Amino acid sequence: MMKISVKVQTRAKVEKVEELSPGSFKVWVHASPANNVANKAVIKILAGHFDVAKSGVSITSGATSRNKIITIESLAN
Repeated sequence: MMKISVKVQTRAKVEKVEELSPGSFKVWVHASPANNVANKAVIKILAGHFDVAKSGVSITSGATSRNKIITIESLAN
C-alpha cells in the first residue's frame, strides 16, 4: 500500500499526471468538481498511471478539496 498527496486541477484541456516530488503528484482532469465527477476521474487516471485496478485507488482524505491524500493498493499484496 502506498499513500501519495495529490493536487487536482479540474477543467483542464489535457488529462495528465506529473510527479512534483517523491510521493507528491499533480493531476489534471477534464471533469468539473460538481457531483463527485472530478474525484472519479482522478481515481481513473491514477489507476492507469500506476497500472492498478480502479478499485485499488481510494481517496483517504480531501474528497471536497483540490488537495487530496490517495491510497493506492499494490497488486503484490
